[in-house]
Formats: sequence, structure tokens, C-alpha cells
Amino acid sequence: MLSRRSILAGLTFSIACPLTLRAQTAPVFYSAKGAAITGYDAVSYFRDGGPVQGQPDIAVMWKGATWRFASQENREEFELNPRAYAPRFGGYCAYAMAYGELTSTDPMAWKIVGGRLYLTHSLEIEKMWLTDTTGFIQKAEKNWPAILYG
Repeated sequence: MLSRRSILAGLTFSIACPLTLRAQTAPVFYSAKGAAITGYDAVSYFRDGGPVQGQPDIAVMWKGATWRFASQENREEFELNPRAYAPRFGGYCAYAMAYGELTSTDPMAWKIVGGRLYLTHSLEIEKMWLTDTTGFIQKAEKNWPAILYG
């Protein structure tokens, strides 16, 4: 039986996240403007206290996406262990993933939880995601990565 809260959360999600991507054509890592995380440096979230725009000339290809970095040092750090810095759920919205949807993200709507980077669709969605981060991550884990191929 669905609770009123579940129904409201689903309605809120469908209204607030209009850009849902088709699973059949979705790449493993969401990218916009030609780069993963819309060109932001994945390492900067962990080292620089927040997102820093990467430079097109300091980049690396990994898992079908271009990853840009603010410094050569950050690029080298990423190359040593890309999975440690790449956003969870391929950089798709962690909140949407909990509902079985692939949705774009805003690189400024982010949190590091348990040493992993999570992105959400917007700052408004991030607020909803923060109400039950652990629960949403657990639900999203059930959908990832099968959602890419379904």
C-alpha cells in the first residue's frame, strides 16, 4: 500500500524533474556540454571544498566520457583511481535513480556521503534527497546499473 508521503514524493519528482533520459540510449556516465559533470573537476569536490570548473586542455577519457580537471595534479589523482572520484550512479540524479529514472544533474547540487560523490537534478531536488539520504541511496542501488539497459 502506498503511503501519502510516497505518492507526494513521486508527484513532486515528476513535476520537478522534467528532463528524463531514455534508458536505451543512456551512456554509463551522464555528460553535458561535452564532458562528465558538465565539465567540472571530479577531484575538486573532494579536495577543493567544492566544484571547480575543469579546463578543456586538462582532460582524460574514461568510460566513454571526457573528464576535465582544474589542474594536472587533479587529473593525475583521478587517473590513479577514477572510481573514487566519479559520481555514483554515473553522475545521474541520485534522487531520480531511487525512483528508477535517469535524469540530468546540476553540478552545484551535490553531497559526499560515505566517501562517494552524489549529484542531484537541482538544489530543490537536493533538499528532498537530504530528507532520507540513506533510504534514497539504498533504493537507487537497486536500480543501478540495470536502468541503463532496461
